[in-house]
Amino acid sequence: MLRALVPWRARRRAGRRVPGAGGGGEGGARDRSVWTRGRVPAACAGVTAGLLVFHRAVPNAVGRLGSLLEVFLPWLGLAVVALSGVALLRRSATALVALLLPAAAWTYLFGGLLLPGGKPGAYDLVVVQHNVSDENPDPAGTALVLADAEPDLIALQELVSPALSAYERALAPAYPYHAVRGTVGLWSKHPLTGVRLLDVKPQGVAGPWSRGLRAVVRTPQGEIAAYVAHLPSVRVRASGLASSWRDESADLLGRAVAAEEVRTVILLGDLNGTVDDRGLAPLTSQMNVAERGFAFSFPAAFPLARIDQVMARSATVGHIRSLPATGSDHLPVAARITLR
Repeated sequence: MLRALVPWRARRRAGRRVPGAGGGGEGGARDRSVWTRGRVPAACAGVTAGLLVFHRAVPNAVGRLGSLLEVFLPWLGLAVVALSGVALLRRSATALVALLLPAAAWTYLFGGLLLPGGKPGAYDLVVVQHNVSDENPDPAGTALVLADAEPDLIALQELVSPALSAYERALAPAYPYHAVRGTVGLWSKHPLTGVRLLDVKPQGVAGPWSRGLRAVVRTPQGEIAAYVAHLPSVRVRASGLASSWRDESADLLGRAVAAEEVRTVILLGDLNGTVDDRGLAPLTSQMNVAERGFAFSFPAAFPLARIDQVMARSATVGHIRSLPATGSDHLPVAARITLR
């Protein structure tokens, strides 16, 4: 009877809950949904972070999936960007918080490469590495692009006749010293001695195959052993990454560098692998790689990875950058090396 005396509107107001109070009502439901929705992008963020941090744990036994991941490892940053957009659209606090993990991992691994290079030092060398392509229609123009960077050393791969003569003529005025072994060559402003063929040929390769040389460069700061190499190509297939010959050749090259008696070593080459690829571990385990710059070099039309490398022992590879396109399917790269 008393209930009937209470006005209907008053009963309705009394039955309303204060938004957000006691975890109920529309506000409480909204708060809960912000943290409960977006579990899928949050899980994807966790997987991305795991791949970045523990990429070495991805096995290489089947299809060399570990190496394949490491070739494109920097591009996992795009996954972070894409997942951030999904998290914002979903208004998911859980996903946004989870994305802090891959963002931090990517920054730790690659953020330093985005920093500007330091000022040139008193004992710096500038070097250029370029696979000029055996089908390059303009070798003379390519040589001019490389010389325009004013390097001390220029390393070239896929040198074939008659293009070799064009490179020799174009580079001779500024680079009076040069050596060619097989299809690789080194041009220098400083005298070269001790030039010899470097054997990096895998056992399964038949026929002539000369893709490495070693020389001593007599710089004003002392002798430097310069290595120029072109490792076997890799192929991405349905079964995974085919890189066994490349890996074998990298191991041979790593042994040669380890046995080198000259203290300072510079390696320039088309290594057909990135510095994150475990297939190049025989080299990256004992040599310094570039501290600044991505310098993606292949393919030239839309560079996805830097497979043209500059490494050094007892020296620091500072900033590395891509040079303008030439008639090759690779972009040339230039790096500054600080001698210790």
